[in-house]
Parts: sequence; C-alpha cells; structure tokens
Amino acid sequence: MTRDTLHATLCREPQDFAQLRDAWDALHRRCAAATPFQSHAWLSSWWLSYGAEGRLRTVLVRRGDRLVGAAPLMLVHAPMPLLVPVGLGISDYFDVLVDDDGAKETLRALRHGLRRAARHAVIDMREVRPGAVAEELYDTWPGARRRLQDSTCMELPASPIDELTRRMASSRAQRIRAKLRKIDAMGIESRVVAEHEVSDTVAHLLRLHELQWRGRGINVEHLRPRFAAHLERAARRMVRDGDAALTEFRQDGEVVAAKLTVHSGRLTGGYLYGADPVLRERKVDVTTMLLRHDAHLAAGSGGEVLSLLRGSEAYKDHWRPQPVTNSRLLLANPALQPLLRLRATQVTSRDWAARTVVEQLPAARDWRARWNSRRASTPAH
Repeated sequence: MTRDTLHATLCREPQDFAQLRDAWDALHRRCAAATPFQSHAWLSSWWLSYGAEGRLRTVLVRRGDRLVGAAPLMLVHAPMPLLVPVGLGISDYFDVLVDDDGAKETLRALRHGLRRAARHAVIDMREVRPGAVAEELYDTWPGARRRLQDSTCMELPASPIDELTRRMASSRAQRIRAKLRKIDAMGIESRVVAEHEVSDTVAHLLRLHELQWRGRGINVEHLRPRFAAHLERAARRMVRDGDAALTEFRQDGEVVAAKLTVHSGRLTGGYLYGADPVLRERKVDVTTMLLRHDAHLAAGSGGEVLSLLRGSEAYKDHWRPQPVTNSRLLLANPALQPLLRLRATQVTSRDWAARTVVEQLPAARDWRARWNSRRASTPAH
C-alpha cells in the first residue's frame, strides 16, 4: 500500500478509539467545518459516560498512515438497527470529519466505508449544521436518503459586545449598556480558570445550574453523575487544548456564576452555565453578562460565528440573531429503503405529537416542568 492510498476501516473498540487521540485532534484542526462537539476530548469523554459495550462503529479513512476522515457513530437496535452519532443527546451539532486537503477523494472513501458499516442499519445523523461535511455526504449518497428538520440554533457574528449592540434599536442598545454598567458597578468580575481548577469550577457550575432552574423544570440529565463526570473530563482536556474556556464570575470573592464556552475553527458556542438566583433578585441581567463574555471570547478566537446553540428562547431574540435550522439526515443502502421510510415516518410522527402537546396542551407542558422540578430536588445518587 502506497502512502497516497486511501483506505477505510471500522473502529469498534473503545481502547482503539482512545489511542486515536493525537491523530483525531490533528484531523479536527484540518477540517474547517468541524464544531467543538467533534473533538476527541468531547467524544471520548461522552463514550466513557454513555457508551455501550460492543456498539462503537466509527468509520476511519487513512491516507497511508495519516488519518484524513472519520465518522463517529454507534449501533443501536431500538426501534430498529440504526447507526447514530457518538455524542447523541448532549451535543448541539454532529458532523463527519474530512481533511480539507483532498476532501473529495476522502469523502468518497468515507462514503464507501459507511455503506459497508451500514449493510444492515439505517444511518440517522442528527443535528447536522448547515455547511457541515455531512451535507455533502448526503448530497452524494448513492442509496436511499431523507432530510428532516432538527433543532433550531441561534447565531451571531463573532464580534465584541459593542458591535453586537449596534445591531439593535438604539433604545434597546442603551438599556443593554446600562445593564452592563450596573454589573461592573456591582463588582462582578470574570476569570477564565486554568486546567487544574476545572473540577471545582464544573462543580460550581452544575450546583448553580440546578439552583437557577429549581421550581421551573430542568433537563434532568444535567443532574446525573454521568453528565457531571463527562463534563469535567471533557472540559479539563478542552481547556488545556484551547478548545474551551471555563469561566467563573465572582462577587465579593464568591462564585455567583460559571460558564462553559466551547471553540472550534469557525465557531464559538456557550454550552452551559449556572447562576445564583440571588443575581436575578438583585436585578442583574445574567444573560447579558454572560453574552458579553462569550462575545469577547468569540471575537478573540478569529472565528466567524458566536452560536447561542440549540433553542429559540425569547431572550435570545433581543440580540437579533440569525436562526439556523439543523438537519436530520437519514441514509441507507438501496435494499434498506423501506426501513428508511419507516424510520422517517416514526420521526415525523413523534415530532408532530411533541409539537401538538406544546401548542395545544400547555397543562401537559406545565406538568412536565413540575415533574422535572421534583426530580431536580431529589439528590442524585
């Protein structure tokens, strides 16, 4: 085999995936479309918390000994055989990785490897951001395929807060500047922590996150030990590698808020934060405080986008962001076209039912929020 030969293999063992660390990190840096959720630190930590034995199915493409392409997937059997993203559920974006140098040839080899890996399964790629490499994979897929809508993300330019306020009406911009002056007058200071401080700061973040949502419903996954373990592991390595910033906000020496911000070549995103409810009692605009910090990090990163990540909550609209809808891409070999159609029907039916509950049955939504609040008040074991 010559050094220019492309060959695809299937990585099924977690220990083999762990050993890809340096090669994967280098590929991640050479793929301009990659998001932070395709970093080896994020994916390998996710697998330690959420992976199931015998289910890893990551397709790798090498040019000689050099890793030039990768599709981090895993096999699930319910409700049918599916290849789904590693990182599913708590990752805001999914993509495959392809070296920008020789991308067309690498994508062809990756497509061939995926067709072999998916002989008996439908590929279900969730949260594919517009412009992702996976979109080109979808466009050139020779078998059955279907594109569905997934989550909406909100995006701003990677600009300092002063430039972002210029996008607003003058009256709103004045209110934002007044809120920022109040934050500064109250002596709230931000500090990006070092790698050796990550464990303590993640603990502060999750404690404050639970406090801020108490009584209002919460994503219960954020309370579970497996999520805490994942977040600490991933953040420690991503902070060290420059792929994340973990920030404490202190007032009178006490941590009153904490925020994890993730980076990739083109994109900076605010992933998760926690804030002491006392800040809201003191009329501190927490989201404005955090956005100023994220805008500063994004502007200094050399990237293009400050993503507010999944969700179209009303408070995000104040900044006039661009709504960007992720895609859900279903792919299958021609013989599995009926299975792909069944999967698409399942997904669209479930999404319709969820929208109906939200739009027409607000009592059910309130019940869910109360239920999550009760679960949040029960100590995790």
